[in-house]
Amino acid sequence: MKKVITLISLSLASQLLLNPAIAQDSKTQVDSTVASAAQNTPTQTTQFQKIDSQVGTGLEAVSGKTVVVHYSGWLLDPSAADQKGKPFDSSIGRGPFSFPLGAGRVIQAWDQGFVGMKVGGKRTLIIPSAMGYGERGAGNVIPPGADLIFDIELLDVITPPSLEKIDKKIGKGKEATAGQQVSVHYTGWLRDSEAKDQHGKEFDSSIKRGPFSFKLGAHEVILGWDQGVAGMKIGGKRTLIIPAALAYGSREVGNGLIPANSDLVFDVELLQIK
Repeated sequence: MKKVITLISLSLASQLLLNPAIAQDSKTQVDSTVASAAQNTPTQTTQFQKIDSQVGTGLEAVSGKTVVVHYSGWLLDPSAADQKGKPFDSSIGRGPFSFPLGAGRVIQAWDQGFVGMKVGGKRTLIIPSAMGYGERGAGNVIPPGADLIFDIELLDVITPPSLEKIDKKIGKGKEATAGQQVSVHYTGWLRDSEAKDQHGKEFDSSIKRGPFSFKLGAHEVILGWDQGVAGMKIGGKRTLIIPAALAYGSREVGNGLIPANSDLVFDVELLQIK
């Protein structure tokens, strides 16, 4: 049986917060460390702080750019040295982590905390629970309601390549816009520029399993899907050629089924809009 790789954004359901709809490689904790989570803490005493220990001199991190970073994270403990309690994850020794800044692919404090940094800069983020994982926590690693502290370093700022959308059939029904629940069929391949239609190795398809539904523009899917399905009309068929920066980036998915830094190709059919 083919292993299912659905299109839920890695930021919404981390390796520690496995969503039943997602099958991905649980060995990479980086996805869990910076994953988006429900922000539902009603009150908060810890204040969000950004403390620069080294000001960079290179390119500046701004929303819409892809940032390449190193980080280490601890549970916040005011009684500990530097307020660093129990460590829960680090990219040091494993390799840098990259993500599109301001796209909702990481916790709120990260989308805000990297803005304005320049390459070469180092910063400490003190993060209240409401801007991290809230009352949901993250598996057995980050307890519910935990405040966090990160040491971060900005290694590079990259302008991501653009998404390519190729309409195979123009639909005649309702148009898909942000905020709507859409239902689609899809098949996904690793992009191979030398293969027919750039369809390399197939890694997943909904055709035999049944349609896939998600809320468009709500960061429930990879960024290339939120951008690529928007504007389709019911009955339409579209091919999406998605650069890695708008897909899974530097993360390996499904025990190597989608290698790190893979460009992807999807054939998508829009079935229904609610």
